[in-house]
Amino acid sequence: MLISICIPTYNRPSNLINCLNSLSLQTEKKFEVCISDNCSDENIQKLIRPFKKKLKIRFNRNKKNLGFALNLLKVSNMAKGDFIWFLGDDDLIVSDGIKTLKNMIKKNKTCDFFWINSYYLDKNYLKKFNYPFNTKNLPKKMKRHSPLKQNKRLKFFDLIDKEISFDYLLGVFVCVFRRDQWNRHQNVIDKKLIKDVRTWANFENTCFFIKIFCAAFSKSDAFFCAKPLTVSLHGVREWGNLYPMVEIVRIPEALDYYRSKGLGLFKYIKNKNYALRNFFNYFFKIFFYGEQMGLNYINLRRHFFSNLIFPNAWLSIMYFINRKIRLFLKF
Repeated sequence: MLISICIPTYNRPSNLINCLNSLSLQTEKKFEVCISDNCSDENIQKLIRPFKKKLKIRFNRNKKNLGFALNLLKVSNMAKGDFIWFLGDDDLIVSDGIKTLKNMIKKNKTCDFFWINSYYLDKNYLKKFNYPFNTKNLPKKMKRHSPLKQNKRLKFFDLIDKEISFDYLLGVFVCVFRRDQWNRHQNVIDKKLIKDVRTWANFENTCFFIKIFCAAFSKSDAFFCAKPLTVSLHGVREWGNLYPMVEIVRIPEALDYYRSKGLGLFKYIKNKNYALRNFFNYFFKIFFYGEQMGLNYINLRRHFFSNLIFPNAWLSIMYFINRKIRLFLKF
């Protein structure tokens, strides 16, 4: 088995069914689907039963909610394929997605890591059609996660580039990688911090996979797939209130970690500066709204004061004012 699709899920049954339906419509049929249910309120195993006629499904239900990080780790350890592809339970995959990926892997045998582009789509679009959603009804034009149009082979650290993606692999559902190397390097995980079930409470339970990626693939050949093979739905995620904290705390932390593991100094400075483009306005929101936006997860010395050396931390004030003026002038 070449490809294992690994789906962590929790309390999103209708989204999961749409996701599985998109997998059942694949032109390529030889792949497995691993699902780890993080103790949802509904009987997910019963809901997915009809898809077992079309898909090779491995299923696990946790006895209690382990939090996102441990559930992601759990579902990856269920996989038997040579490559793991994490897929969000609110994602869709285009009809030729698996076939395209399979051919890409076979043509690039020395590559251990693949970054797969994705489309964005408002979840309300799906309401116009019968349930479960059929991917033949996807709109012809959708915004891309990465604007780059050309495939390219590169080294792993070359993927850490704002021109490819603003989240620097934090959006793990665009990552495909060799399972054996992932499994061999799970020793880098902090087993205490990853058990924190609070959403994005620390670097470990938000970005543990970045630590594994660096340990497993920092010297590896990688591949950037410009053609979007998945569709990421807007308006589904429940943690939207924490997004400002993720952008100006967790993403800069990830870049700091990459630097500590070999990311070049110039590439680090360029991308770290870019990551702070909303620095002051987002910190203002966090300070104003407090814990509901993650204030209790912030270390002022590490997350605020240490980043003041970057120009964009200060220029973020001007960027914010400029956006507001432009918005006002539109009216």
